[in-house]
Amino acid sequence: QVQLVESGGGLVQAGGSLSLSCTTSSGHTLSRNFVGWFRQAPGKEREFVAAINPSGSETKVNIANQDRFVISRDHAKNSVSLQINDLIPEDTAIYSCAAGISSIGLLTAQDMGYDDWGQGTQVTVSS
Repeated sequence: QVQLVESGGGLVQAGGSLSLSCTTSSGHTLSRNFVGWFRQAPGKEREFVAAINPSGSETKVNIANQDRFVISRDHAKNSVSLQINDLIPEDTAIYSCAAGISSIGLLTAQDMGYDDWGQGTQVTVSS
């Protein structure tokens, strides 16, 4: 089982930026995994944020946030990052990463095909 760990969350003022990171604590290498980022706000369903393929050559970002969210990966650091720019209060949520060997999650922009999930990191945006 892959143990995913997210970091980089925090309290930020609207208009600011954050870079979230997803890596593993189990020694597993993410280089062969599709990785997705999801978020869940209080009282709301989990929402797809972004996904990336193993090589990093293909990404998908929720169409509602394409101008503010960037997903990337660094194989040397064994991590996948989510850059969030121009934060708004509606971005407040727990952000979680997920990893799997199936491309279905990237293709569908849904939480499908991911085998392992992290606990998440809290992002709070103040107005």
